[in-house]
Amino acid sequence: MIRTDAEYKNAQEKLDQEQDTLKRQREQLEEMDLSEEETQRALEPMVSFRDGLREEMETYERMRRGDLSALHNLNSIGRWFIGARIAKGWSLSKLADKLDVSVQQVSRDEQNEYHGITAKRAQRILETLGVRFRLEVEEPVLSGEEDREKATV
Repeated sequence: MIRTDAEYKNAQEKLDQEQDTLKRQREQLEEMDLSEEETQRALEPMVSFRDGLREEMETYERMRRGDLSALHNLNSIGRWFIGARIAKGWSLSKLADKLDVSVQQVSRDEQNEYHGITAKRAQRILETLGVRFRLEVEEPVLSGEEDREKATV
């Protein structure tokens, strides 16, 4: 996941390199008189890597525009936090300053996509980023038939 402008710039350079390498590789394979199918099969790993890099770059660009998807479960909250920081235009160091923690701490948290943080810490990050957050449970979990009957009364 691209998390900073520097990483985005590196990804752009890598994408340009991959495009050139892919073009040269295709030319070499065509010189070997391989069929189009054989050429495609040989290039598939490089094409897949290039497409993944493009997707990461597009995700970062969407985050920069503030286009964050709705959060439907807590499994992806870490990526959402990173996206919110990016959308705000904040660097890792600015978030660290606002949270009164080290840049290294924020960097580690983001590399781990905030996996394992406490609810209290998540709330502090949301408040620091100025995000209003509402959790809505669509369907309560009922333990048994008796609870279901009470719920319908």
